[in-house]
Amino acid sequence: MSAWTFEERPPVVGPSGAGVTLVDGSCFCISAINGDIDASSPQGLFYRDTRFLSSWRVLVNGSALEPLGVERSEPFAATFVTRARPTPDRDDSTLLVNRRRFVGNGMREDLVLSNLTSEPSACTLSIELDADFAHIFEVKEQHATQRPAPSAHAGEDHLRYLAKWSDGERELFVHGDDSAIFSEGRIVIQLVVPPKGQWSTSVQLEVVLDGVKAEPHFAVSRPLHHSEPVVRLRSWRQRSPSIASGNDALASIVSTAVEDLGSLRMFDAKVPDRVTVAAGSPWFMTLFGRDSILTSWMTLLVDPSIAAGTLRALAELQGVKEDRLTEEEPGRILHEVRWGAPYSEGIGDVYYGTADATPLFVMLAAELRKWGLGDDWFPAMVEHVDRALSWTDDYGDRDGDGFVEYKRATDRGLLHQGWKDSFDGVTFASGRAAEPPIALCEVQGYVYAAYLGRAQLAAEAGDQQGVEHWTKRASSLKRAFNESFWLPDQGWFALALDAEKTPVDALASNMGHCLWTGIVDDDKASQVVERLMSPEMFTGWGIRTLASSMDAFNPVSYHNGSVWPHDTAVVIAGLMRYGFVEEAQRVALGLIEAAVRMGGKLPELFCGFDKAEYGSPIAYPTSCSPQAWSAASIFLVLRALLRFEPSMQTKALSIDPHFPSELGRLSIENVPLGHSRLTIEVGESGAVHIRGLPPGVRTAPSVGVEYSA
Repeated sequence: MSAWTFEERPPVVGPSGAGVTLVDGSCFCISAINGDIDASSPQGLFYRDTRFLSSWRVLVNGSALEPLGVERSEPFAATFVTRARPTPDRDDSTLLVNRRRFVGNGMREDLVLSNLTSEPSACTLSIELDADFAHIFEVKEQHATQRPAPSAHAGEDHLRYLAKWSDGERELFVHGDDSAIFSEGRIVIQLVVPPKGQWSTSVQLEVVLDGVKAEPHFAVSRPLHHSEPVVRLRSWRQRSPSIASGNDALASIVSTAVEDLGSLRMFDAKVPDRVTVAAGSPWFMTLFGRDSILTSWMTLLVDPSIAAGTLRALAELQGVKEDRLTEEEPGRILHEVRWGAPYSEGIGDVYYGTADATPLFVMLAAELRKWGLGDDWFPAMVEHVDRALSWTDDYGDRDGDGFVEYKRATDRGLLHQGWKDSFDGVTFASGRAAEPPIALCEVQGYVYAAYLGRAQLAAEAGDQQGVEHWTKRASSLKRAFNESFWLPDQGWFALALDAEKTPVDALASNMGHCLWTGIVDDDKASQVVERLMSPEMFTGWGIRTLASSMDAFNPVSYHNGSVWPHDTAVVIAGLMRYGFVEEAQRVALGLIEAAVRMGGKLPELFCGFDKAEYGSPIAYPTSCSPQAWSAASIFLVLRALLRFEPSMQTKALSIDPHFPSELGRLSIENVPLGHSRLTIEVGESGAVHIRGLPPGVRTAPSVGVEYSA
């Protein structure tokens, strides 16, 4: 087994933020490394976009705890190892305080005090707390809430915070044991820790939204190993693919990605078997259109049920009417779901301002059928697919030129409605901002793939007329795209067409998505690849969002020169689709090495400095982690390198691995396909062996196949 090693260099580390984030679906907690929560910072306990707990400080004898370390074994739990401050007559503290925290539909904190001396230790344990019920956007931007302050009421065995507002109620209940004395904003316990012994207590925080209590996932009365998040995570780990590789780092990256994705899954109590995925922690713990769809696509190699759940959840919220404020339109797929909104905004819970989620929805629906799922519920999904395609004609193509454009309906919406949705995300080579309506190049690629996907669904249904119609639509769009977006003098595709139909001539990563969808003419592909692999675009770690030769380039910007792992993974898949194997391998190895250098996981984005400039990728200051499509990126990379393309409708599996020799041999177990689980082994010579194929499924090219019993 060959090994892949890197030149040893000291890592270059970006701002750490000195914080700890625990996540369980739409509930998460951000705290300092000693476990405390400071209301003046973007910290707190959040549930459905409301900060239920804004301050939480544990003190011993009036002093804050000194952090020693943090132990984490699950995404929703951590042990903060701390100690009480030394007393004036001692150089060292003799009292350890372990804070074991569990987050899920509220929070539970178990406090264990350990006495290191042979004498009893009497002390006062106090907890100072507060609740402001601020909206997550207010917390993220550190804007003061304009809402009236909540009230606090202390009972004998609890503390209650209550906010009654015109748009709903918020409540927080804090419970302790009999030793606790509750007063407004404070819990006090007088205690004695026995010699060389321990003392412990538990505090339970329950959240109530509009009169409905969220059933705590970690109730004190229930054994921890029976709690819902623990059971779900155990099942997720057992069902997820495992990897053995000639490169230990790759296996570690995959394992970490599985853990991160597991923490971002969301479950609907009303539909227990439906799983969706949040976009990222901590600020995007909700269902998105584009982000959740692309994550679902990438994780088909891990768990297709996420794609199924995401499709069904998005279909339920598909637009049915015209609404300028939310930008809802019939057939449109949402941009994001939020619970409540900042007091000053009032936009609503669902916002639809995105140009790409709707064709991506159709793409994912067609792709899921290729994996052999949805026989029982998918027929009803076709109606939603057709409504989405109708949106591209009726609303997406605003001027009838055949391309899908966007322009926000009000100044409260997003200016740019592709994946680069920052205010300066679409500029010309000169740095001049493009004016909407804007037709992005990658959106046309998504629409093209959506048309082909709909033709595939028609073929499955035996609808030859539908096959011909949608194939013709795709062909016509491809021809028009290659005529209107191609810049022959530059040798790349325009980033977009602006309001005047002028090509936005910036060299950007977006055209890599066009390779992925297949809309690029074969005679132009080599030039596109040459530009993507140029020093202006490829940093050695990944593909820049904007070339360093462009006037708006900034390696420490959000979308104008940074590297987004999901974006790079899509480019890798596009390179492989058009047969540029060596280039795909080179970028894949760079991205894997970047993950190694960044602690074994890929963040939302990192700075776009060249690999030759620094020995490790430079972290972007406010990057989300874990972030869904970044965590999922490694699975799209693996799929691209395996050239793994199933078609369960035709009982076929195409697999033609082009694994880099630096990674050695590869073995992946538990890969879902239809109702089976595959084991795929790729030797160092490139030979492939598959076990567990569903009966009747054939492979191409010819590989060794062993059917399971």
